[in-house]
Amino acid sequence: MKTLEITHADKVMFPKSKITKGDLAQYYERIADTLLPFMKDRPLTLHRFPEGIHHKGFYQKNASDYFPDWIKTVEIKKEGGWVNHVVCENVETLLYLVNQGVVTFHVTLSKTDKIDYPDKLIFDLDPPDSNFHAAVTSAKLLRGLLEEELGLTTYPMATGSTGLHVVVPICRAENFDEVRDFAKTVARYLANKHPKEFTVQLRKHQRSGKLFIDYLRNSYAQTAVCPFSVRAMEGAPVALPLSWNEVGTQILDAQPFDIHTVFKRLKLKTDPWKDFYRHSQIIGDAKKKLERLMGETTSEAPIS
Repeated sequence: MKTLEITHADKVMFPKSKITKGDLAQYYERIADTLLPFMKDRPLTLHRFPEGIHHKGFYQKNASDYFPDWIKTVEIKKEGGWVNHVVCENVETLLYLVNQGVVTFHVTLSKTDKIDYPDKLIFDLDPPDSNFHAAVTSAKLLRGLLEEELGLTTYPMATGSTGLHVVVPICRAENFDEVRDFAKTVARYLANKHPKEFTVQLRKHQRSGKLFIDYLRNSYAQTAVCPFSVRAMEGAPVALPLSWNEVGTQILDAQPFDIHTVFKRLKLKTDPWKDFYRHSQIIGDAKKKLERLMGETTSEAPIS
């Protein structure tokens, strides 16, 4: 086991909250057993703030040349070359990265051994004007379609930012292109069926205050915030897996817990995602059901 010293542990990373790098490192060390399974075998994108969140941060995919050789990396093909991503599977790597100013960890939707085939599908519901009630309403409509009509199991997560993720565990049978096309069709169907609530318009000025169903994360080399990762916002909120019973009842905003309060929740609450991968499904049957639903729609509202 590596012995790591957090340098400049008293550096203030969240100025209004007075949260230091040492506080951040302590959180990640305490949460490691819960967090690391969500990172295992997944290339990382690092959101770094070396001078704290009040300074501009940056995203890093390529591991730095100066990272020690005990940090695990994996080369992932990209258009025109390769990216050497960090893969974090132990607390030593986690703390080393925090010491480099990493605040937030983003993970791929696929694993290194089958990088072209995701094992989860994500819809990112980021409401206009940070209206969490709109995110809750939209998430429940989306759940109704995915579970009741298409036979897929869904899991919600508060992003720790402004919205919700609705996550579907899937078998690694379809590649990213196939999964993204399915997610796009789901989004378009909902936007047609509920034109007052949803939009699939990519440009913000064309959304007219509607919630954008972001299906684009379901693409090769795209990432999503890792559960229990800290967000670069004052108070240091964390991304948190939820149960559907909590959404809109006990959980009333996208930042329900932070690095100080989340541990009380973990002591009192059973893991709402403990059966996540037991419900993985091939999405082929869901595609057929969705095609039938779309065929039964005699008058489509315009895509908005």
